[in-house]
Amino acid sequence: QVQLVESGGGLVQAGGSLRLSCVASGRTFSTYAMGWFRQAPGKEREFVAAITWSTGSPYYADSVKGRFTFSRDNAKNTGYLQMNSLKPEDTAVYYCAVSTFSRRAYNPSNYDYWGQGTQVTVSS
Repeated sequence: QVQLVESGGGLVQAGGSLRLSCVASGRTFSTYAMGWFRQAPGKEREFVAAITWSTGSPYYADSVKGRFTFSRDNAKNTGYLQMNSLKPEDTAVYYCAVSTFSRRAYNPSNYDYWGQGTQVTVSS
């Protein structure tokens, strides 16, 4: 089992920044990838960014490329999503997830552990 706790969400004006954190505990040695997804009201959960845990190599959705940066601290079992130049369309609940079987995973079905989510609201 892997437990995930997200933090760092909040209300910010357009153009502002937030940093989300995801702390993993439990069987963290089994982490292949950590990802961030988001879900806005009435929409499906969508991929935002992820990182291959062993190498620290991040990959991003086109909609956030150049604005968001995903990094990880292996020693702290923590992933960080730095979000800059935020837009109102970034408003959603952001979920952290871990995959124990896929190193490069874009689809929610490739992740087997999920956090409870943190709200990000960007005002115009």
